[in-house]
Amino acid sequence: MNDYDVPAGIDVLRVFCGPDGRHGNALGVVRDGRDHPDEASRQALARKLGFSETVFVDDPERGHLDIYTPGLRLPFAGHPVVGAAWLLDLEVLELGVGEVFARQDGEFSWITARPEWAPPRTLQQYASVAEVDGLPAPPPGEGWLYAWAWEDEAAGRVRARAFPRRDDGIAEDEATGAAALLLSDRLGRALNIRQGRGSQILTAPAPDGTVEIGGRVMLAAQG
Repeated sequence: MNDYDVPAGIDVLRVFCGPDGRHGNALGVVRDGRDHPDEASRQALARKLGFSETVFVDDPERGHLDIYTPGLRLPFAGHPVVGAAWLLDLEVLELGVGEVFARQDGEFSWITARPEWAPPRTLQQYASVAEVDGLPAPPPGEGWLYAWAWEDEAAGRVRARAFPRRDDGIAEDEATGAAALLLSDRLGRALNIRQGRGSQILTAPAPDGTVEIGGRVMLAAQG
């Protein structure tokens, strides 16, 4: 099933689009979670759609969300929450990890999240952008890998690629908000990340230990 061949009741967003409006990570949004009331049916649909994540909206007014990859349920993920915040136009979203605050700032949609919400990632720095660009998809090894290198360290510009390496059909994740959150927290600074084919993720750590994650969101298809 391609990015635009989706059943009725499902929107497809592109989250963390580049400055030219292209790329971004495809996200399936099930507008009424009641259509898939249990975890098994939600997991089956997420697997069928094949996006890196699919989010089920259980309460559009309260922003209650339930997130799935093709193979597992997630308590938190960056690009589904940024996308849902944009689509639902809410200032607060409810996840299993807690409340997530959201805001719109011009062309960018932002959420505020805590690093401990993000699933574990190996954040591996490479010596050059060329080394990151030259990695096969996925690289040898096990476990979730976020490969990154400085494009311009003084300016906080990063080149990154993400590899789930979990045998669910996603060889490379186009734009990964949770990994960007962890990297920004580790480095203790705001970042401008170019990931995948040309997606853009912005981050801004705050004194209270939270990190804002921001990017452009566009509607790609409506089922």
